[in-house]
Amino acid sequence: MKNRFKNWIAIALLPQILLVKWIGHYPEFVDAYYSQGFYQLISQFFRSLLGWSSISFGDLIYCLLFILSVRYVILNWKKIKDKPKVFFRDFVMVLSVAYFTFHLTWGLNYYRVPLAKSLELKETYSFSELEEITKSLIKKTNQLQFEISKDSTEKINIPYTHKEFFDLTIDGYQKLEQKLPQFAYKKPSIKNSLLSTMLSYMGYGGYLNPFTNEAQVNAKVPSFRFPIIAGHEIGHQIGYSAENEVNFIGYLVTSNNDNIYFKYAAYAYAASYCLSEIKRRDKTKAATLYATFNLGVKKNFDAYYTFWKAYDNPLEPVFKNVFNTFLKANNQKDGIKSYYKIVTYLVAYHLKYPIEFKS
Repeated sequence: MKNRFKNWIAIALLPQILLVKWIGHYPEFVDAYYSQGFYQLISQFFRSLLGWSSISFGDLIYCLLFILSVRYVILNWKKIKDKPKVFFRDFVMVLSVAYFTFHLTWGLNYYRVPLAKSLELKETYSFSELEEITKSLIKKTNQLQFEISKDSTEKINIPYTHKEFFDLTIDGYQKLEQKLPQFAYKKPSIKNSLLSTMLSYMGYGGYLNPFTNEAQVNAKVPSFRFPIIAGHEIGHQIGYSAENEVNFIGYLVTSNNDNIYFKYAAYAYAASYCLSEIKRRDKTKAATLYATFNLGVKKNFDAYYTFWKAYDNPLEPVFKNVFNTFLKANNQKDGIKSYYKIVTYLVAYHLKYPIEFKS
């Protein structure tokens, strides 16, 4: 590749950044023509191309690129030291190509119309409303735990293989589509990540590969949380990027599933997030509410906490900070804290659609 051409590709990074930020000021345009238009075509193409296999091609590509990058640096170390400007130019050129590809295949979804607006959910709530919804979620969780086990002290183990989890999640999306057509999921491609051990040490339950559109789930995650994570990653696949939005979509599709284990996982998940928000504001109130969980539910929470504790390591905060920076650079000003904004959606949704209980 000629140097002049390389220079132009590298220089193109800056106007690309400016163009993306400018387009971001027009979310209705992005939503109509990219998220619901071009993106649906390109994402379904990649899922059709790669979804036939349970192997994660995206993981393989990442591993290959990492190996080739290390090999390049080792073999060209002297040249890099002698001509650092050329190496920097080549690095920016690769970054420019990656930036273009990322936004073409998925990244512009960060600038679409917020889900709260499209679902007509209010984005403010009072503490009393939060407390009311949290109590309802705890009650529903307890009811489901007892319905499954017939023993309030028993921890729930969901008896499914990962393939069965994925099939049930896809079924859940098909059902949700009948109620909310914007969550239609065509050409499924959801897989266990080949890098699950690494994801565990990084503190991640899964991820979407934006270049292959494969939804990756950490295969080591306990079954108690597996349905939510699968639903979350598919939420990214169908074109939603904000973490609070896909957290909510994961809850929505899992709680609306006909399967009782999925419902249990969903309501326990939602209750834990709402309780965390109460704890942030009133620790005494949170402790009082936590005490009302069935002992079996608490055992599930403890097992999930123990799982992540086993993977604690000094580098995890570094990975989290990198991801936090990535989110902030992509129109999520709260960064990694945006995950917790699911509470706004949970409260607004259940004020609009109250939780139903069996008599």
